[in-house]
Amino acid sequence: MKPVNQTRRTLLTTTSSAIGLASLGAISSLTPAAKALASTQAEKSGPSLPPYASWKDADSLIIHSANTMETKRTAFGSGIITPLNRLFIRNNISPPSEDIMADPDAWQLQVEGVKDPITLSVAQLKNLGVTTVAMVLQCSGNGRAYFPSNPSGTQWTVGAAGCVVFTGVPVKTLLEHVGGIDAAAKYMTGTGGEPIPEGLDPNTIQVERSVPLEAIEDAILAWEINGQPLPLAHGGPLRLVVPGYTGVNNVKYIKRLAFTTEQSAANIQQSGYRMAPLGEKGAPEYASVWTMPVKSWITHPGEPDSRLQAGSLQIQGLAMGGTSDVTEIEVSTDGGKNWQSASFIGPDLGPYAWRQFVLPVTLNAGTYTLVSRAKNKAGDIQPADRMENNRGYLNNSWADHALTITVA
Repeated sequence: MKPVNQTRRTLLTTTSSAIGLASLGAISSLTPAAKALASTQAEKSGPSLPPYASWKDADSLIIHSANTMETKRTAFGSGIITPLNRLFIRNNISPPSEDIMADPDAWQLQVEGVKDPITLSVAQLKNLGVTTVAMVLQCSGNGRAYFPSNPSGTQWTVGAAGCVVFTGVPVKTLLEHVGGIDAAAKYMTGTGGEPIPEGLDPNTIQVERSVPLEAIEDAILAWEINGQPLPLAHGGPLRLVVPGYTGVNNVKYIKRLAFTTEQSAANIQQSGYRMAPLGEKGAPEYASVWTMPVKSWITHPGEPDSRLQAGSLQIQGLAMGGTSDVTEIEVSTDGGKNWQSASFIGPDLGPYAWRQFVLPVTLNAGTYTLVSRAKNKAGDIQPADRMENNRGYLNNSWADHALTITVA
């Protein structure tokens, strides 16, 4: 089977900035020697967790900014489900005030483009129905740091992803309650509840995403994650969850769910998250970033350039099928020249969740380039090459995600 890149087929100021400015103000009154010491200490400490994510485990995260933080390669743990305090954060704009979490059941959702338009509270949604879905939640730009074109945006490596369990009401159940969608609708459009500064055209900043109607099949409106109330950091009180689609399509703080004939007019839909070629700006004529491709990466035995002791070793990693069950996984210790079949471990939580895998090896002294290659039920095989694009989206190249270790 020929390796397939699925995309070929389907083609503000942050809190950390404020902290940094405040620190500079304090440093300005110090002596030159004290300034140098303070600057050195600041560089070592790095950005701190913002208040809305203060409960996160900072030691397990790479904190890029107040709204962007990723899980370290070795911090995914040995279980399938990613612990919430290690789960990555990506917000396109700063989240709403914590005040909205005082009474999460009171949050309201407008439902439009249906036979009987309605506004429902979270409490009312909970009475309509409930289900759970285990799925990979992944930022569209995960793996961006490996693009040689140095695209703009957060320089994610492997950690802008996690496998979680969402609980909520199926969108199909909601549609039964409102009499179904308008016959002309072609898209499901979710609008986020982040505050828009007064006087600013909402389309320039608003998080509003449209996905094809086929996404309704497994979509839910979630109020819980990993058995806990959905926190503000991950879209609480209510989030649209679209399994198999990248994170941006899983709209946080959703306040409006509409079934529309056209895609959203918001910039984040029209020009953002488009697979534009290198040197081109995003535009509607380019494919929208919707579904995720098959992908895998090594998580153990260490971070890049780790030094390990020779002998027996358990190479471990994670594999996802995108919108189809992941069915096979191979591992290479020589950068993809030779491959060995690895074994999946742990339970299979469905087509949208990732699987853990392991390959026992014995390594002598030397340098090794560890890579993994996954295949899904649809027959797609993780490719060696990334699909070049102007913003570094949907990188599933096994070569890019290599882990180089030194054994002594």
